[in-house]
Amino acid sequence: MSTTLEIGTRNYSDTRLAIKMALSHMETLVGIINGYQLSEPYSKFGWTFFKLEIQPNLQIGIEKKFTDMLEKYKRGTQSDKITQFMGDYFKSKGCEIKVKLLDY
Repeated sequence: MSTTLEIGTRNYSDTRLAIKMALSHMETLVGIINGYQLSEPYSKFGWTFFKLEIQPNLQIGIEKKFTDMLEKYKRGTQSDKITQFMGDYFKSKGCEIKVKLLDY
């Protein structure tokens, strides 16, 4: 089953490009291709939101490659840890976003 995150940003065009670059780098790190899908954006209250669906093969690759980093997130379920990890990963790549778990 795939994980779906909602990404919120105030600068959609720059953020979408930065997220695609960060995800491409992540795919390279874990040796996966076509590991995610981005939905069409929608706007609300000055923010633009879109969904990021992480395919199971990419999620498994992330969990294997970054086990030690995921374990540092003490609270929550595995889905909460993935959400926090991805939020921190995107922020480290210069994305100014908010990440919310929609479906795990």
